[in-house]
Amino acid sequence: MMDYPLLLRTFLLRAAKYFPKKEVVSVYPNHEIFRYTYADYFKRTCRLAHALESLGVKRGDHVASMALNTHRHLELYFGVPCMGAALHTTNFRLPLHHLVYIINHAEDKVLFVDEDLVFIIDAIKDQLKTVEHYVIMSQSGKMPQTGLKPVYLYDDLISRFPESYDFPDDLSEWDPAMICYTSATTGDPKGVVYSHRGLVLHSYAAGCTLRVSENDCALHIVPMFHANAWGGPFGCVGFGCKQILPGRETINMEAICKVIADEQVTFTAGVPTIWLMLYNYLEGGGKYDFSSLKTIVSGGSACPRFLMEALNEKYGFPIMQAYGMTETSPLAMVAIPKSSMADWPKEKLYDVKSSAGILAPGLEMKIVNEKGQEVKADGQEWGEILLRGPWVANEYYKDPERSKPYFEGGWLHTGDVGTIDEEGYVRLIDRTKDLVKSGGEWISSVDLENLIMAHPAVLEAAVIGVPHSKWVERPLGCVVVKPGQAVTEEALREFLKDKVKAVWWIPDHFAFIDQIPKTSVGKFSKKELREMVANGKIPLPVE
Repeated sequence: MMDYPLLLRTFLLRAAKYFPKKEVVSVYPNHEIFRYTYADYFKRTCRLAHALESLGVKRGDHVASMALNTHRHLELYFGVPCMGAALHTTNFRLPLHHLVYIINHAEDKVLFVDEDLVFIIDAIKDQLKTVEHYVIMSQSGKMPQTGLKPVYLYDDLISRFPESYDFPDDLSEWDPAMICYTSATTGDPKGVVYSHRGLVLHSYAAGCTLRVSENDCALHIVPMFHANAWGGPFGCVGFGCKQILPGRETINMEAICKVIADEQVTFTAGVPTIWLMLYNYLEGGGKYDFSSLKTIVSGGSACPRFLMEALNEKYGFPIMQAYGMTETSPLAMVAIPKSSMADWPKEKLYDVKSSAGILAPGLEMKIVNEKGQEVKADGQEWGEILLRGPWVANEYYKDPERSKPYFEGGWLHTGDVGTIDEEGYVRLIDRTKDLVKSGGEWISSVDLENLIMAHPAVLEAAVIGVPHSKWVERPLGCVVVKPGQAVTEEALREFLKDKVKAVWWIPDHFAFIDQIPKTSVGKFSKKELREMVANGKIPLPVE
C-alpha cells in the first residue's frame, strides 16, 4: 500500500475539480443571499493561502477565527490547514476572560473576525499577547470603526494574490489542522487539537453513517466555532455537497424554514434548543414545504422524545439523535435503526431513535461501573462511557495535569453515564455530575426532563439536585411555561405519576422561571441553575 497521508487538501482539490458548478450559499439578514460555486471558492481559498503567507504565517502556526457561519469562514476552514497552519475557531459567546485565555493559550498569530463581532476583540485587544495581525471579514465591504492595528479587510487583502496555490502534499497527516476549546463549567477552557488524519477519517465515518453524498444540500446550523460545526463543512466539501451557511439567521426560525424550502435542503443538524424553537414556531402557524429533508441530526444533549415524535409526525422533520463531544470531533454514536428493525412497531422504533445510538464505525467503546467492570448489555446496568479511536483526542492542549483523569488508560472518560442494550444501542442516563442521589438511589435528571417537557403546557424543563435534610438530595424541576398557558406543581406531579420509573423520582417542588439559562453552545446550564438556587434567586420551600 502507498504511504499516502490523509490530508484535507484532497477534499479541497476534489471539490474544485469534480464539482466546480456546485453552490455555496451565505444567508444574510433582510433575505440577502450570496452565492458562488466551488470553482470560485477554490480560487478565493488559494488567494487566502497566499495572504496568510504574506502575514508571516508558517507551518505549525495558529490562526484564529471569530466568525459566524459564512462562506468566508468556510474558506478559512480549508485555506488555513491546507497551507500548513492550524485554525483555532473561537467561541465568541464565551466570557471575555475566557476568550483572552484561549487566544493567548493557543498563541494565535493572526485573528480573523466578522465585522459584527469586532467590538468583542476591541474590548480585549490590549490583553492579547501573540496576535500580530487582524483581518475583518466584511459583507458590507466597509472598514468598521476599530482600534485594532494592523488591520485589513478580508476581501481587499486576498484580492492582491493569485487564484492558484500549490497546497503542500508533504504535510504529516498527524499535523494539527484545527483547535477548539471546550466551554468550561469550572476552570479555564480546555483545548482539543484535531489532526488532518482525524478529520478525514471522521468525515468518512460521518458520511457513511449519516448517508451524506454529492446529491445532498446541507444547512449548517451548528456554529462553526463549535467542534468543527460537528464536522459538516469538511465532509460536505469532500463529498461535493451544496452548502448553506445561515450567518446570523441560525436562530431565526422563519429564515431557517424559508431556506430549507427554497434551497431544497436535505441535511441539517442542531441542538435540541433549536428544534424546540422550530417546533414552537411551526405550532404558531408557520407552513413550509419540507419534503426535501432526508436527515436531521439532534445532538449536544438529549432530544426530548415528545419533540422528536411531534416534529417527525406532524411536520415531516426526520430527526435522529446523535452523541459526541468536542473531544470526539464530535461523532461517536448515531441512533439509526438497523435494517432488521424495519417491521418493528412505531413505538419501539422511537425507543431506538431517541437513544444515544450505536457506535460509529472505527471507534471502540466500553461502559464501566464504579469498579471498572463492563456493565451487562441489558439496558439496565449503568456505567461511565469510555471511548477511543482515530478521531478521539488523547490529551488536552498544553494541559498535562488536567488531561490525566480524562484520558487515563488510553481511553477518553466522557463523564456520561449510560446503559447499553442487547442490540448495542446506548441510552444516556446523565452526566456523572448531574445525577441526583436521593436516599442512596440514583435519579436521572435527563429522563425526568424529557417526561416533564412532554406536558403540553411546558416549554422547557431542567432538573437539578438540591440538598435535603433527610434524603441528602432531591430533584428540583425548573420549568418554563409556554406563553398563554398555566400549570401547577400539583398538576405536574399528577402528570408524572404513571410515567416515572418510581414515584420517589417525582420532584417535591417545581420552580417556575422565565427562562432556562443556556451555555454558549445552547445546552441547559445546570451550573447557573445551581448558582441561582444557592444565591436565593430560585427560592426553595422550607422542609
